[in-house]
Amino acid sequence: MISNQISASQTSLNQTSAGQTSPSQTQSLGDAIRDGLTEIAKADPSVLFFAEGVQDPAALFGTLKHLDQYIDQSRLIEMPIAENGLIGIAIGAAMAGKRPVISLQRVEFALLAMEQILNNAAKIHYVSNGLHRVPIVIRMVIGRGWGQGPEHSQSLEAIFSHVPGLKVIMPAFAADAKGMIVSAVEDNNPVIVLEHRWTHYASGEVPVGLYRSPLDGPARVREGDRLSVVATSYMTLEAIRAADVLAEFGYPIDVFDLRVLRPLKLDPIAESVRRTGRLLTVDTGFRMFGIGAEIAAEITSTCFDALKAAPVRLGLPDHPTPSSRGLVQGFYPDAARIARSCAEMLDLPEETTTKIEARILADRKGLPVDVPDPFFKGPF
Repeated sequence: MISNQISASQTSLNQTSAGQTSPSQTQSLGDAIRDGLTEIAKADPSVLFFAEGVQDPAALFGTLKHLDQYIDQSRLIEMPIAENGLIGIAIGAAMAGKRPVISLQRVEFALLAMEQILNNAAKIHYVSNGLHRVPIVIRMVIGRGWGQGPEHSQSLEAIFSHVPGLKVIMPAFAADAKGMIVSAVEDNNPVIVLEHRWTHYASGEVPVGLYRSPLDGPARVREGDRLSVVATSYMTLEAIRAADVLAEFGYPIDVFDLRVLRPLKLDPIAESVRRTGRLLTVDTGFRMFGIGAEIAAEITSTCFDALKAAPVRLGLPDHPTPSSRGLVQGFYPDAARIARSCAEMLDLPEETTTKIEARILADRKGLPVDVPDPFFKGPF
């Protein structure tokens, strides 16, 4: 029996030896994705782009902007509102030797093509006994704001992560986003890329030119010995803010950006939990049946003797997203709630916890809940 996933080379064209650095520039995550897609499209003529908005002036939040200056217009295909059919066509193109990149304005649009994604793209390599492969990338935007309400504010990564044969990534940082999108395009498996709209604003130092980041699991973004926090996508940025304030008060914590949800690699997290004895997960999506639930179950089963307290999960509550700004208050986890959860797990005095929360909320300066915080412009 063959594997349902194919290995792909992750060797970088401009990878440097230890101690050397590549030229870099400060970019937002959205611009970094655009540059990564541009670089790989210039290098590989088999890369095609399908999108609802590839020729729109907004160009999918700017991530596809100016591609026509570098590649032939015939490789930029404007999609009709027929996701099931177009993703089926893209799967066929991938089987015929192309590398399609499909960009959807919202993750919910993929719900109209789930049979193609889950039953065809994910399984063709397996059911053909390795004869066929589907090197396809499906980008989907998640996130909040706009008063989008229950049908356009969801984060459905758990659905895609449940299915063998797919790879699922959620970059939170600009450098990762550029390198991972290139690796995703070159990977011989179907790769789901979930981009939180607010992370598009986060900026950082990004290597110039074509480079790759491996699709291989979590990265530690803050270090500490009191507690281990694992977050996905935009919630990683909120966890960083909480960790930075907790450290100021003398309580440093480990924070991991999960980065890759499938294949799920938890060795670094298990090592951390064996040191700290405590685990907090923060989902971008729903708490129930979420990614955090899987992490908590696996870590509990492998690190049970090291745990000093039961794992805690944060995520969206078990009801649809409200549309109004008033009703959405408290719906999304944020840095203040993450910090309070950490403080409760560490048995900190309520007075200390209140001061930590107040410090975090003061930094936000009263911005409405559905407006991105300037803090997230980085650089990180």
